Amino acid sequence: MALPAKAADVFLEPSAFLAEVFEGEVPSPSFLWLKGEVKEVAKEILDREVGGLRQRYWRADGHTVWIVEEIGKTQPITTGISIRDGKVERVQILIYRESHGWEVRYPFFTDQFQGMTLDAERETSSRVDGISGATLSVRAIVRLVRLSLAYDQLVQSGA
Repeated sequence: MALPAKAADVFLEPSAFLAEVFEGEVPSPSFLWLKGEVKEVAKEILDREVGGLRQRYWRADGHTVWIVEEIGKTQPITTGISIRDGKVERVQILIYRESHGWEVRYPFFTDQFQGMTLDAERETSSRVDGISGATLSVRAIVRLVRLSLAYDQLVQSGA
């Protein structure tokens, strides 16, 4: 007898996240091509080859928003990350598909990313407190924050 697959928990639709962050005035999406330096940076952070040809993002007034995914244990976690002036403004778990580790969606976890930047080694500027039983989900979100910050730096520098 096969067990049913776990359905995705949609905590916030990506379009609603964008509308909240941009206060209803969502700009047209831009694209970061995943080649050359961009691809190498992504591989360094994710510790694997990045899939796809481009990463969609939204940009207005020095503010970028990234909707990115990374595997927790076996399923992707869709996360919205807002960056202003090179600092994390907001992290929001949008869609969670794993059976464990869902605690990463709560503000007690996501709020600790506010104000984070990347150092010269592309590590976060401050330590992230983990969640017992959600280690893989925590690691996935940390990688996504690092990736989004690196992508933002590349976009701001004209890559």
